[in-house]
Amino acid sequence: MILPVLLLTAFYLGLFGFEDLNEALTFVGRITGAGLIIASAAALLGSAAVVDHWVWKIFPYSGMVALICTVAALLTNAVVLFEILNSDSLFYKTLFVLLTVGSAWAVYAVWRTLAKIPAPKRVATAVIASSVFAIANFSYQNLYQPSQHGGRPAIKLTVGQPELKMDGKSFAVPVDITLENHSDVGFYIMGAEFHAMGQRVPVSTHDRLQQQWRDDAERWAGYQERSPLSRREVHQPGELLAAQPWMAPGGYIEASDSVAMRTLVQLPIDTPYDQVAFYATASLARKDRLGLDSVTFDSFSWSGGKVPKWVKEQKNFDSLIYIGRVHQNNSIDERTMDPRSVSIYWKFGTQGAEVSASITKKGDENRIPPEAEARAVSNRYGLVDATTGPIQRSLWDIKSKIRQ
Repeated sequence: MILPVLLLTAFYLGLFGFEDLNEALTFVGRITGAGLIIASAAALLGSAAVVDHWVWKIFPYSGMVALICTVAALLTNAVVLFEILNSDSLFYKTLFVLLTVGSAWAVYAVWRTLAKIPAPKRVATAVIASSVFAIANFSYQNLYQPSQHGGRPAIKLTVGQPELKMDGKSFAVPVDITLENHSDVGFYIMGAEFHAMGQRVPVSTHDRLQQQWRDDAERWAGYQERSPLSRREVHQPGELLAAQPWMAPGGYIEASDSVAMRTLVQLPIDTPYDQVAFYATASLARKDRLGLDSVTFDSFSWSGGKVPKWVKEQKNFDSLIYIGRVHQNNSIDERTMDPRSVSIYWKFGTQGAEVSASITKKGDENRIPPEAEARAVSNRYGLVDATTGPIQRSLWDIKSKIRQ
């Protein structure tokens, strides 16, 4: 029984190790891959030592080598088992339960055949060293590292000089949008939207009553725009003037990098609004937490097909839906978790636009997860939103700067 346990341990640890060494998304993931390869080699060495200890009897210290290697196999199998307890694969959970139990029995079986352990201090040192490596690596990867490299990209909006069109009936307001990533990790772009709202803001000749402020706050509760609590200004719900994506889903921004683009908001010269408010948002995911295949357009929310049931049941949820395949950031999770996909919803309506992203496994697309589960998924894959706005400009100020 000892030999099959060690050989299976060597095979699976080597499989995980080589994949992580070549494909893990973080440096510590590559180090983990190297550690798994070393553990795999130790399991193979332990197999040879076990055969020599019981059969060949050529090397005088083969029993001690077998003991050290079986202890290393026990520790590594236990750490991998702990890592995959919350995974989706029943096969791998069952396998590593059996390998952990089997390697524990192998340690006992080898230990009881040794009448005397030569150089016990060296054996203890080797066991302690392998234990410290396994625990330190696991703690860094699962406890310390996820809490580091925080932050999120920031969006900046700059309104440029307006220009009058040749027909003299309309003008265009250029808006520069910049996404700046000052953190030390890259981000995938799940989706990014820009929209402009026209607002009418008549001014009262006298201070408004407290009840009027309260009525305004209650009326504005359902809008994305800022609730007005003003003594004189009488705010009215804005009207959507422009909405468009400004970065393609599936793209990315590297650490300490920036991405910029310019868009034009066109308005008639006799526009009835008092001011314009500009908004920009981006839905992002950390590149060290997931891998993302190309994101492609999937469907319209109103066209049926594969649209999730919870989307179909919502009124006024007109959106474009994009789909992309998500990969885990390490080999163990990639092999032990069911395939995941990201669904990106570019929603637009009379009161503005917004982008949202959700990551689900196959078969769960129609389920709305509890808030705690949704938060855990966001933390796992580093989903963050960057927003800016409203950047408000008076139409009087804009028109006064129109270049002929």
